[in-house]
Amino acid sequence: MDGRPLTRQRPPSPDEHALPEAMRQALHRFRGYLRVECGLAPRSIEAYSWDILLLLADLAPHAPTLAGATPRRVAEHLASLKTARYMQAASVTRHLASVRVFFRWAFATGLTPKDPTDILERPTRWKRLPDVLSSAQMRKLLDIRPTAGEDEGVPLHLRDRALLELLYSSGLRASEAAAITTSDYLEAVGALRVIGKGSKVRLVPMGVPARRAMDEYLAHCRPALVRMEGGHEGRLLLSKSGRPLERVAVWQIVKRRAAKAGLRDVHPHTLRHSFATHLLVGGADLRVVQELLGHADIGTTQIYTHVDRSRLKDVHRTFHPRERSQA
Repeated sequence: MDGRPLTRQRPPSPDEHALPEAMRQALHRFRGYLRVECGLAPRSIEAYSWDILLLLADLAPHAPTLAGATPRRVAEHLASLKTARYMQAASVTRHLASVRVFFRWAFATGLTPKDPTDILERPTRWKRLPDVLSSAQMRKLLDIRPTAGEDEGVPLHLRDRALLELLYSSGLRASEAAAITTSDYLEAVGALRVIGKGSKVRLVPMGVPARRAMDEYLAHCRPALVRMEGGHEGRLLLSKSGRPLERVAVWQIVKRRAAKAGLRDVHPHTLRHSFATHLLVGGADLRVVQELLGHADIGTTQIYTHVDRSRLKDVHRTFHPRERSQA
């Protein structure tokens, strides 16, 4: 054992009220900037706030205002994220992006005489290859059959099947799947209107199996859930109490169904990874996959080109002139 925490949960935030008054005011103004001028969603503002609160808590013992923030202090803060909070390189890189935005804003508003992040290099980001299920494993996961007494009168296995088919067929994030409304399901054209990160809207096609599963759910399961006491708010996927299915519940359903299928370490993003990888293996264009996933930067999508090693070997064996001459 190396003494590290056994869980990967976000550590508790420092006490904002313990910050010097000038720093508290700066954080409050920065939140207003993100909300009013940048138009960020509440969840994005919360993520920025958490990052900057960590930063200010580390800077506060050395200087009561942002004017005392130096490149060295900021660099020491970034180093502590890995040593004291056990953040991965990718998380430190994301955190640095928040810190850069904060100090650019602070410099523009006169809270700092200069931007201390100007000379900081971006940490090397080791890209962990995503976990991907094989086609056979996906078939096993999607082969959902009700067990005796499982659904207690309401065929929830139809909802679970529709959810899993949706995640795999359209490559949705868990939060995106949970937020879909009945009006977002464009049945006539077999597509979904999805609101992704940054409130960006995209149209994503649904495959035939996903449409069949969704139609069965809408015909034989959702009407019973709508009659429950909970307010469904027009959401497409509902919990057993008739309330909107939350993001956490999406994770729980995927984990539960994967366990029943004998699969380990499967979560909603595994299905999203599998969706992208299987499309590329099948010959889809990288730009098309980027659009379907809702990635702003194609560099984020490119990681999927490194996943299917067996296909790379087959291509090399088939097309390399030296290999062909030995056939």
